[in-house]
Amino acid sequence: MFSKRLKIKEMKSMRIKETLNLNKTGFPMRGNLPVTEAERQSLWAENKVYEQRQKLNEGKPSFVLHDGPPYANGDIHIGHAMNKISKDFIVRFKSMSGYRAPYVPGWDTHGLPTEQALTNQGVDRKSMTTAQFRELCRQFVLKEIDKQRTGFKRLGVAGDWDHPYITLQPEYEAAQVRVFAEFVKKGYIFRGKKPVYWSWSSESALAEAEVDYKDVESPSAFFAEQVKDGHGLLDDNTYFVVWTTTPWTIPASEGVTVDAGFDYAVVTIAGDDRKFVVAEQLLSSVTETLGWEDVQTLETLKGAQLENMTAHHPYYDRDLLVMNGNFVTLDAGTGLVHTAPGFGEDDFNVGSKYGLPVLSPVDSQGKMTDEAPGFEGVFYEDANQISLDKLKEKNLLLKHMPYMHSYPFDWRTKKPIIFRATPQWFASVSSFREQILDALEDVEFFPGWGKKRLYNMIKDRGDWVISRQRAWGVPLPIFYAEDGTPIMTTETIEHVADLFAKNGSNYWFEHDAKELLPEGFTSEHSPHGEFTKETDIMDVWFDSGSSHQAVLAARDELTDPADLYLEGSDQYRGWFNSSLITSVAVTGHAPYKAVMSQGFTLDKDGKKMSKSIGNTISPDDIIKKMGAEILRLWVASVDSSADVRVSMDSFTQISESYRKLRNTMRFLLSNLTDFDPATDKVAYADLAGADRYMLSRLNDLVASVEADYNNYDFINVYKSLLAFVTNDLSAFYLDFGKDILYIDGATSVTRRSMQTVLYEVVSRMTKLMTPMLPHTAEEIWPFLHEDVEFAQLSEMPAVEPEWQNEALIARWADFMTLRSDVLKSLEEARDAKLIGRPMEAKLTLYVSDHNAAMLKDLHSDVAQLLIVSDLHIHALEEAPETAAKYDDVAVVVEHADGEVCQRCRMLKTDVGVDDAYPALCDRCAKIVRANYPESVEEGLEK
Repeated sequence: MFSKRLKIKEMKSMRIKETLNLNKTGFPMRGNLPVTEAERQSLWAENKVYEQRQKLNEGKPSFVLHDGPPYANGDIHIGHAMNKISKDFIVRFKSMSGYRAPYVPGWDTHGLPTEQALTNQGVDRKSMTTAQFRELCRQFVLKEIDKQRTGFKRLGVAGDWDHPYITLQPEYEAAQVRVFAEFVKKGYIFRGKKPVYWSWSSESALAEAEVDYKDVESPSAFFAEQVKDGHGLLDDNTYFVVWTTTPWTIPASEGVTVDAGFDYAVVTIAGDDRKFVVAEQLLSSVTETLGWEDVQTLETLKGAQLENMTAHHPYYDRDLLVMNGNFVTLDAGTGLVHTAPGFGEDDFNVGSKYGLPVLSPVDSQGKMTDEAPGFEGVFYEDANQISLDKLKEKNLLLKHMPYMHSYPFDWRTKKPIIFRATPQWFASVSSFREQILDALEDVEFFPGWGKKRLYNMIKDRGDWVISRQRAWGVPLPIFYAEDGTPIMTTETIEHVADLFAKNGSNYWFEHDAKELLPEGFTSEHSPHGEFTKETDIMDVWFDSGSSHQAVLAARDELTDPADLYLEGSDQYRGWFNSSLITSVAVTGHAPYKAVMSQGFTLDKDGKKMSKSIGNTISPDDIIKKMGAEILRLWVASVDSSADVRVSMDSFTQISESYRKLRNTMRFLLSNLTDFDPATDKVAYADLAGADRYMLSRLNDLVASVEADYNNYDFINVYKSLLAFVTNDLSAFYLDFGKDILYIDGATSVTRRSMQTVLYEVVSRMTKLMTPMLPHTAEEIWPFLHEDVEFAQLSEMPAVEPEWQNEALIARWADFMTLRSDVLKSLEEARDAKLIGRPMEAKLTLYVSDHNAAMLKDLHSDVAQLLIVSDLHIHALEEAPETAAKYDDVAVVVEHADGEVCQRCRMLKTDVGVDDAYPALCDRCAKIVRANYPESVEEGLEK
């Protein structure tokens, strides 16, 4: 008897092991992702899976996600990975959802970082021609592109990697020049000398998008400027009290600005025979700051009365004009603003109104020029002290002190910049600002606040300085006549565009102006036929901002406008911004139908990741250790609309979620090794109640996941998949289902019914997971009986109307509530040592009429659903006082009677009723006898 029980137990164990046999299923417990992913990607490339998907989608509605070009410099970082993987989620999902969704990756190549990289490598730019230096730049970025392309492909990102767009491609440069031509044609391009953001560390003008702000300490100064002509209202013993945080700009001072509507007090102070003018509202704070005593107000004048008075420059023989301006504030200072038109936009605008000269005595390297006597060759920051000393020498320095404020920095070199008036080329944003703002009304934003952010940036944006004093970029296609007149006609620019399309923009630096102009070109401004060419290049944001014409409008497989632009939130002032301006200028509409922005990746302490700090995490390190799937699942698991903190612990934690998904899919597959849907599938009408319920839950999953993919809500996709696996499958369906899968006959209706559901779950979940976890999905795919070779070539599952039975769903919702109450009682019984496991329980339920009908209508074995050995159901009013009371149900838990069946592990009173199987309950004995009709001994051996 004992030996027979052992053999039966071994037989059960063998049955389970056979079901989970890894060699038989071929789906390993551990993915060995770092190795298998690379092999699988090679297989995709060999079979041209991306191209197959494009071919399959021909003729379908299009969805175009336009890739914002990363800069071709350096290894890819976590921010790159989050961006590219997010795009891949979208493109893969759309491709499997009835859309032709090509993905053309791109790269931004021109600009300062490349020049700096070559300089850091020891390249001596001065020892070669500009054309030779540019060729070195080109070779450098092409190598960087290859390096980054390898990194992006290893992330599992699908796309047309063999035909990317690159801003240095001749056809791209030609299209960019034609965009410039449209600006010229509409009168949006002009040359002017006005203050611009000037980076002395880069020796170039910068656009607003290239400027970061940091809090710095500056030497603020309160100083006095003596009245020269007070229009009979102020005498020459009166002094305007002026405040500045840039004493180095005082040599360029041309005036004093006040607000016409402010009241200005003329005061005397103890110990000083001079009179001073200060904004009345700031008098008390100025008095406290300067330590004035016994302040007496002699009279009050409006700012409008001060207009056109003059004062002496503090230390030069120059008159300063008092002007009215609307940028004067009363939140700090004195209400009188030192004005240097060559060093500030507000200063320039008010100075232009009053006809002041534009003096900018500082060179491209930030050193003072001979236009500032006594400061020649001094670096501007060092000039602060010299200026303060001169004020002190003239007894005009009232006080100086450190002042903390926000100051602009070059975002590439991380050095402070200056405002400097230089001759530059501008694109007039103000000329068509309202048209740009109107175009935004047709754009959807994710998150929604993005629209207001971009709207305000355009609303407040000044004219765009598009010229750069660099070598590596697309030259401004402008010529100059003998008398200095700029020549930029449709004919000349189009001719340059044709030359660039054929030869690339280096042609500009390899030939003189005459060779670049149309043959026979003449101008009345050049009587001798002599011309010169512009040496500045275009702002790199004009480069990337032209991609809607150079790529979207130029490639047959793409569309203009794109359906979506997706980049980091810094691109509201960058690519989103410049693309919008150039697109509206050329086409009259926005280049995108929707914009999605993401936050930045930060370290675990919330600090920006930086190589110099050493707090970066390389995607390659994660891939080598854990695999790209872990990186991809991490991207799905975070709220990328805000800044995201990253640490290695993040990936360790997410690997647990991946393991849960993987092992669940492995379990499902292991129970489908003998199932062929073509022959074994059970019709929906014949499924057990629990199986129908699970299909309704699967339907809900399909609907919610597809909605979340469409809303770019990846974190909810991740949560939904994990919740379904954890709650619906592991904690419920598969938990009680083992009694069916392992115990019932291999070909029984109950087992085939459950296998039917398991197959639907695996098939649909694999498709839902494909955009997110393509490597894992393709690993599962060969074990499914599908008619396409790759999961990526399948279509997203649809919601099945037949599975949407509202009465069934409501019924099972009630059961799940009852089940939750039962589980509480079972847990309490376990804590009380009444039972060890739920299988040892005898359960008595006292239920309402509603629940009694519900349990009957489940058409399922309720004891099996609750995983108890014995179940009795009575009316609620019969419940004893000792029963645990819940809404509409009372529960009594006792230890079940009987022996443990060595096959199903339930406690049964009928164990051994079949003499041939003394260790089995009656149910198991019948199943074994039916499946093994040979003699008992033969059956046991089998």
